[in-house]
Amino acid sequence: QVRLVESGGGLVQPGGSLRLSCAASISFFSTTTMHWYRQAPGKERELVATISTDASTKYVDSVKGRFTISRDNAKNTVYLQMNSLKPEDTAVYYCYAPLSPWSKLWGQGTQVTVSS
Repeated sequence: QVRLVESGGGLVQPGGSLRLSCAASISFFSTTTMHWYRQAPGKERELVATISTDASTKYVDSVKGRFTISRDNAKNTVYLQMNSLKPEDTAVYYCYAPLSPWSKLWGQGTQVTVSS
């Protein structure tokens, strides 16, 4: 079954860290650009980080220097290491894989809550 499964979310204090994982049950994972999005309550879904097939990365300005996206093609998994977390990072985080122009795959999301 083609799917993305996120894990690693939870409750953390400001300044803390979490590592999210996205296990991808898809063919040709190594040739698929992968993305992490997030959606906070009452806000639109936002692109947080992207990792291309050559492992080049891009980040939204608000997380630069704090978040790191990486991939392990042998495990069909993409990660999001989140450090120095802030309350405004609170959101549901989603993994996304554009498999083709007509096939987009989303995970179910994992909740990240940053609060003291």
